[in-house]
Amino acid sequence: MGRFTSMFNGLAKSFSPAKRLKNSGNDSGKETAEAMAKDAKKNDMILRSSGTVNMNNLVSVYSKRGEKGVNQDCCIVWEEFGCQKDMMFCGVFDGHGPWGHYVAKHVSDSMPSSLLCNWQEMLLEASLEPKKLDGFNLWKNAFIKTCASVDQDLQHSRKLDSFHSGTTALTVVRQGQLLVIANVGDSRAILATTSENGCLVPVQLTLDFKPNLPYEVKRIVECKGRVFCMEDEPGVHRLWLPNEDSPGLAMSRAFGDYCVKDFGLISVPEVTQRLITSKDQFLVLASDGVWDVISNQEAVEIVSSTVDKSKSAKRLVECAANAWRHKRKGIAVDDISAVCLFFHSDSPCC
Repeated sequence: MGRFTSMFNGLAKSFSPAKRLKNSGNDSGKETAEAMAKDAKKNDMILRSSGTVNMNNLVSVYSKRGEKGVNQDCCIVWEEFGCQKDMMFCGVFDGHGPWGHYVAKHVSDSMPSSLLCNWQEMLLEASLEPKKLDGFNLWKNAFIKTCASVDQDLQHSRKLDSFHSGTTALTVVRQGQLLVIANVGDSRAILATTSENGCLVPVQLTLDFKPNLPYEVKRIVECKGRVFCMEDEPGVHRLWLPNEDSPGLAMSRAFGDYCVKDFGLISVPEVTQRLITSKDQFLVLASDGVWDVISNQEAVEIVSSTVDKSKSAKRLVECAANAWRHKRKGIAVDDISAVCLFFHSDSPCC
């Protein structure tokens, strides 16, 4: 209970008394969260491009444009998330469709502050009933509410055409030793942990939400959508409209893509948790451009063997780009992005 009490006290300090007296309700919380985001950006605590964050955690970020046009991937790292020194927000967003790069940027811009607002509200409400102070469930409910509101706002946006465009979103909040992972789409999070023989092994923390997963295809078919592979893409299952061979999405969950939202596509996140132990060394978040050609074990070996940890994400992305050219000859290289979050200053390797 002490951990949650200190969490609440830290949150209370982030609100000025004047604001608390003057404002109330969701609008006030939203404004406060957005103000925190502006302050964090001003103080260089938010990274939205390739680079490194090395304050309370060492984080390496890299994104590389593929051969399909503009880079539709976005990444974000927010150190001291919500003015909490032990908190961090990380995310990888993989856009698709004509407006995919705009949709990915919109979601990556709006999701952190929206999540922070919803988490703050739920934390304040739960503080009135101490029995409800469950850290993971607070985050889980905040993530679910956030994804629903972000998707709804995207649908009503007059600046973006997201009817035939969308984005995935793989996001993680680190709060002390707690990792909360929320996944919408087919990006993937893995954790490198030390095995009994002293070697690093991967633990996959998320599911790749592909249309052919049993519970995904069940929902899609019940909503009159279709799932099948094209003749020239054996093994690549896609989501299609009932009476039209469009849009052919390779994932079953995404923001946007309203042309198929009534036919099985959803933006509901799978939210899971992981308590970091002394054996856990680092976390990797990456778009499917990595996982289409690099195995979990290969990713762990690439990152752990990089001498300069600040360049670990770049090395992983470059290795994936090279693998695309060798393993998928004749197929345009996808956009590739990765975020590597290290838990300790030194990470062992075999």
